Amino acid sequence: MSNGRSTVGALHKRRDSLSLLRQFLRAPAVIGAVAPSSRVLAECMVKDVDLKHAEAVLEFGPGTGSFTNHILERLPSGCRFLAIELDQVMADIWSRRYPGQKLCVDRVEEVASICDAEGIERVDAVFSGLPWATFDHDAQRRTLEGTVSVLKPGGRFVTFGYWFGTLMPRGKRFYELLPRYFSEVTYSRYVWRNLPPAFVVQCRK
Repeated sequence: MSNGRSTVGALHKRRDSLSLLRQFLRAPAVIGAVAPSSRVLAECMVKDVDLKHAEAVLEFGPGTGSFTNHILERLPSGCRFLAIELDQVMADIWSRRYPGQKLCVDRVEEVASICDAEGIERVDAVFSGLPWATFDHDAQRRTLEGTVSVLKPGGRFVTFGYWFGTLMPRGKRFYELLPRYFSEVTYSRYVWRNLPPAFVVQCRK
């Protein structure tokens, strides 16, 4: 029986990976990745964020949900969780994988109004899988402003980037913007067991 479940799970993951690749080819500026993030990267995203007493947590651009389970398993009972995903195909995949969890199909730039509509005043942490190196300056700025506006004092914003994104003008500009919005910005070492290799950026309000 367990072998059967493993086979079905592997088939679902393969299907989701192919869906992600198709969506990337259709809209690379929205998806930003050719393959789901690895378990190693997901663990690196969440390992240094204390969520034991969190009351509300957001996930931007969850895609197929590579990070979601790692976030959810660390949340205390009663903590609000909300994902925001623009791509409808990715949103449908995520919702099938995480039935009962709340997801809004919208632009993350609207995070303040989304939180207001959901009755969420402030959040403890925001985890992001967004392709920042493809965002123009105004979109980067509006999203960061919205993120800071909903974070509690001392709240965490955690995202990641690919090595080649640091060479792209929009990617470089994004990383230069972070210290303007956050009191502390730290970078992890590269996670080589990810396709492509990636690093984690952790920011404190």
